[in-house]
Amino acid sequence: MKLPRILLAGLKGGSGKTILSIGLARHYGNAGFQVKPFKKGPDYIDAVWIGRAAGRTATNLDPFFMSEDLLKSLFTEKAQGADLALIEGNRGLFDGKDVSGSCSSSHLARKLNTPVVLVIDCTKMSRTVAALVQGCCFFEPGLDLAGVIFNQTAGERHRRILRDCVETYTDVAVLGAVPKIKKGIIPERHMGLISDQEFAAEEAIQDCEQIVAENVDCRKVLELARKAPAFEKPQVSVWPEHRPLTQPVSIGIVKDACLWFYYPENLEALERAGARLVDISLLSSEDWPELDGIYFGGGFPETQAEVLSANVRIRERVREAAVWGMPIYAECGGLMYLCAELGVEGVNYPMVGVFPLRVELNRKPQGHGYTLTRVVRPNPFHSLGAEFTGHEFHYSCCSPPDQQDKGYCLQMVRGTGMGQGWDGLLYRNTFACYTHLHALSVPDWALNFVRAAQTCQQARDDGYPECPPIIA
Repeated sequence: MKLPRILLAGLKGGSGKTILSIGLARHYGNAGFQVKPFKKGPDYIDAVWIGRAAGRTATNLDPFFMSEDLLKSLFTEKAQGADLALIEGNRGLFDGKDVSGSCSSSHLARKLNTPVVLVIDCTKMSRTVAALVQGCCFFEPGLDLAGVIFNQTAGERHRRILRDCVETYTDVAVLGAVPKIKKGIIPERHMGLISDQEFAAEEAIQDCEQIVAENVDCRKVLELARKAPAFEKPQVSVWPEHRPLTQPVSIGIVKDACLWFYYPENLEALERAGARLVDISLLSSEDWPELDGIYFGGGFPETQAEVLSANVRIRERVREAAVWGMPIYAECGGLMYLCAELGVEGVNYPMVGVFPLRVELNRKPQGHGYTLTRVVRPNPFHSLGAEFTGHEFHYSCCSPPDQQDKGYCLQMVRGTGMGQGWDGLLYRNTFACYTHLHALSVPDWALNFVRAAQTCQQARDDGYPECPPIIA
């Protein structure tokens, strides 16, 4: 099957590939093409931006979470019918989790047999750029380095020298040269780009598109994407088969400027398992509909701490739900919200208080990277003894229980979690951890969540004063 596709990579993080990915997605969309965006790696923020630019939800692709066959199946399912699959890489092209570069952008490009366009920050660089391009061409067998885009160029003379050097010493096509941009188009903060909900997103996307239209040979980029080899459709099914529920359960999904880190596949997995998803907010005082479960994703509760704390009605609603025994699953930012207190720049804000812990925001990351966890305590969402992959990226830390028997559910085989080799707290049927999971790498999670919500629904319908403890 033909799947026109291209992967934008950089020599390092901050090379400019996100701005160019956003600009290309909007440019091709404006030209009438159906663009399907993808983001390599465990990334929420860039994925939302490129998805907004393309007008279609971005899908994350990560070899750490998925087998090669599952990765290919997800890619073909989501790219089906698109005129262009646009994949944004992460970090440097060859940067992975070990010395062999496993799970890198180049790893993904080779597995998907996808041409790569390399974005290079050319600040204070001229002829050296040819050596870098040549080195990337031969560093890994099987990588198709099809083109290069120069970024942060100083002027026409600089751009001419860069082009002449690459064309003289390599066979790689020069696809564009972007001048220095004095002002950041999209501001950044401690976890990357600022949220599209907190900034003039459309104006920024239009600026990105203008930069691409004026400085990149978009026709040539599309030609390279269309030259990608035919893609053999894998036979592995993306989604596990579930017996449909006779009565759907309602699971609230917090979606606002506070919490919005969700993999689309996590939400789709819940729906396929029988959930009806209901968008709810922690920032609004509007009442929620009747729910059978709640999913708190990650996000930026620290930027909304004052509003979260002031919204006493919703905090009490969440606490009452947890005390009653409603199944609640919280990741990272959700964990922070469920603790007793959140400290931000010397100010302490009361939170829900399901867990009697204080969370403190720090200036440096407290946990960052891929994780591997082992389930060591029975809970509603993960089977005892199971291991699953995930990732973490948090600047906050909390004062965790000092012993396993006080609440830990996850032993960290790889990663930081809450520290001291542990993560995951449990109160009745509420589970909270720093680890983010991807539903396709933990196929039982969505079904266990929905089954727990079904138990809650039945307990409420039967008039139980509280929902009993639920074990996966």
